[in-house]
Parts: sequence; C-alpha cells; structure tokens
Amino acid sequence: MNKTPNGFSLVLFALSFFLFGWLGHSVYAPIIETQYPTILEKIKKEKKLNVVLLNSPSTYYIGTDGEQGFEYDLLKAYADYLGVGLNITVAHTTKEAIELSKNPNVHITSAALAKTPLREDSFNFGPTYLEVQQQVICYRGMLNTKNFPNDVEGLAGLKIMIGEDTSYSETVQALQNEGFDLNVTLTSEYSTEELLQKVSQNEIDCTIADSNIYSINLRYFPEIAQAFTISGREQLAWVLAPNSKGLKASMYEWLNSFNQSGAMAALKDHHSGYIMFFDYYNTKMFYHRIKARLPKFQELFSQASEKYKISWILLAAISYQESHWNPSAKSYTGVRGLMMLTNNTAAMLGIQDRVDPSQSIDGGTRHIVEMLKLVPPEVEGENRLKFALAAYNVGMAHVEDAMKLAKKLNLNETIWNDLKKVLPLLAQKKYYKDLKYGYARGEEPVKYVESIYNYKDILENALEESSRVMIGTDNTIILK
Repeated sequence: MNKTPNGFSLVLFALSFFLFGWLGHSVYAPIIETQYPTILEKIKKEKKLNVVLLNSPSTYYIGTDGEQGFEYDLLKAYADYLGVGLNITVAHTTKEAIELSKNPNVHITSAALAKTPLREDSFNFGPTYLEVQQQVICYRGMLNTKNFPNDVEGLAGLKIMIGEDTSYSETVQALQNEGFDLNVTLTSEYSTEELLQKVSQNEIDCTIADSNIYSINLRYFPEIAQAFTISGREQLAWVLAPNSKGLKASMYEWLNSFNQSGAMAALKDHHSGYIMFFDYYNTKMFYHRIKARLPKFQELFSQASEKYKISWILLAAISYQESHWNPSAKSYTGVRGLMMLTNNTAAMLGIQDRVDPSQSIDGGTRHIVEMLKLVPPEVEGENRLKFALAAYNVGMAHVEDAMKLAKKLNLNETIWNDLKKVLPLLAQKKYYKDLKYGYARGEEPVKYVESIYNYKDILENALEESSRVMIGTDNTIILK
C-alpha cells in the first residue's frame, strides 16, 4: 500500500523539477537575450570610429600631404591602436561641434574643448591630452599706446569678439558677473583663427585664444600680440558618447602608453615646437645671401633649368622662398632641403636624400613640372606658372576649390589676379564649408607666389647691375 504514494511522490517531484527549470529558463532567457554589446565592442566589430573634428589648423585640416592637425593625428593614433578606421564628420565652429556631439552615432568629439565645470555637468569627457591657458590677444599696433591692456580692467572700452559657446565665453561671463565692464561680442560665424585674423587686420581690438592656438597662428598673423593670461591652466579632452565606460577605460590605457613611449612629446613638438620663420621681404638680407650662398648652388639650378626648360632664376627664387638657400633647412612640419620637400613628395619623386642639394633641386623642379601639368588647360601664359606655384605650396586640390569659388563669385578663375583674391577666402567658414577640400590657409600661397616673383625680380635686376654683377663664361654670377 505504501508503494503508490511513493511512486506518486516521485512523479510529482519530477514534474515540479521540470516545471521549475522551464519557468527559470523563461524568466532568465530574455535577460540574456537583451544584453547589448558595449560601444567599444561595436566600434571594434564595425571597424569604424565615428568622430566629429573641428576644421581648424590646430585640430584638423587638409594640407598638401592630406589630412593633418594635432587632434587628427592623435585620434588616428588611437584608431590605429584599436585597429579601426576613422569616420570623420567636420564641424566649423565649437558650437557646431558640440551640437554634433549629441548625435547618438558619434563616439568622440574632438574640438580643442576645455573641461570647464559647466561642460562637465553636461558631457562625458575622456582623459586630458593637453593643458592650455586662455590668453587675451590684441592688435600689436596698440603696444606703444595706453590702450594696450595689461589686465582685465584694461579691457574696458575695447572692441572684443569671441566665439559663442566656447570656454572663452564662460570666462567672460564669469568676469561680467563679477562686475567687470567688458564690451564683448559673441559670434558663431567666425572660428578662433578667423578672429585672430580680424585682430591682425585691426578690425577688432582683441579676442581670446588658447595658448596653443595663439602660438600656431602668430607666424601667420604677425600683427597680433599676447596681452595677458586670463585663466588658469585648463585641460583639453575629447567628449565621449554617454555610457561609454569601456571606451573611456581603453582610452586612458592607450594615452598612458602613448605618453610613456614618447610619442605624445614627439607629436606636440611636430605641431607646436620651434617654428622656422622666413623673412619674405628683407631685401638687404636677400642681397647678402646672393653673395654668400647662391654661388654654391647656381650651377645646379642651371642644370635643372636646361633639363626641364624652366628659368634658373625662377628656380633659385623658389628655393630661397623655401629654404633661404640652406640645404639643411627643416620646417616644423618636417619638410627639408633647398626645395623643402615632404617625405611623401620625395618618395614619389624617388629622392633618397632630401638634404642633398643636387637631389633636392632636381626633385623640386620635377615637382613643379608635375604641378604645371595639372593646371587646367584654360589657364594660359604666366598664369599657369603662378597657379602651379600656388599648388606647390597649398596643393592642387585647394587651387581647384579656389577656381570653383572664383567662378561662383563672378571672377575669372583662370587669371591669377582674380584667384589671389579668392584663395584667402578658403580660411573663412562661410566659404570653405561648401568646398570639396574644406579649410585651407589661403593667404599663404598668395604670399608665397608674390614673394617668389619679388625675389625673381631682384635677381634679374642683380644680373643687370654691372657695378655689382659680372657674367662669367659659364653663365654663373660673379659678385664683386
């Protein structure tokens, strides 16, 4: 009689065990199924890092060697560390970069953004990669007047313009809250670099810029001068997507090794180390170097001239503009030699030693010939050479952008006198944002071409001055 209840108990126990297991699976299975991959895991799986980059010389721009900029190079190094590619969305102002950072598909926003208390309340910042200070930058012409400010009180009555939604605007707002009388205009139309240019042209009295941005742009805008520092040290960092703990942890690990390896120091030196300054217009020094340096290289210029059918005087003028006839010259970007060739250009031309005068002159001349071939056929006469020289300096892609813009502005895109009016516009957001290759420091190729022709004229005049120059039987310059 006891077997039945025992059997029934066993069956009941088995059914209960099965039911409990089934219910447990039903409860926990959905939890397992709804576990999504982390942002870092998605980045690695899709092999793509989505980034917003500010289009500016201190951050990201397209140069003669392609994509460049301190923050671009830093992001590229991190992407390489992850084994993924960069998918770049370009912003033209800090305000625009911050707005784009809110896109859920954006992983990192890089726009030289300082970790201000206000921003840290709203954004997820990664590790600090650079420390800067805000500096008041004013028109150099005020230096010898009582209007040049030495402190915040000295800003009263001056015309000041700064970018909207920048760390500078937070600083100014805090000062105004403290009772300082500051005449400040906020703008979302101009970048910090454009505002520095306005200061240099005396269109506004002062602006505010981070110390790294000022140091980079001082060589381009010599009429600007630092007045005083207006902030303590601030930390620049990238804005990361929300809920990206794994991405942030990975970034801290990478940046630590990047610093310890010396790669960060090398990158900073590359972008903001000592900047070689060329004096374009010092005629006295040019005449001195005609005597002291040119005779060493004139035969090489003549050989290249005969080989490639280009005036040796023009080649010498280009070389002086590039290196001041210093065969060991090296710029902050790493270009080297008499013709200041980049590594990429040298490799393309088969140049083994960029500081060898013969190789540099021959390679530089061939590069100019290649630029001439790329100039559109509708550009004729002397204009072709000037277009090619501009491309030698800034890249043919930006010259083509300038030609399209000239046509759009009802100018003659095949004439240098019109093109040189347009090239500087490539540095202004309202123009470059709609162009294929974006931002370019368009004033540089204009100065470059004009300076070369200035040196060319001086050399030609030197040849005609019998009181200073005689022509040797081998066509070399003999200077008294």
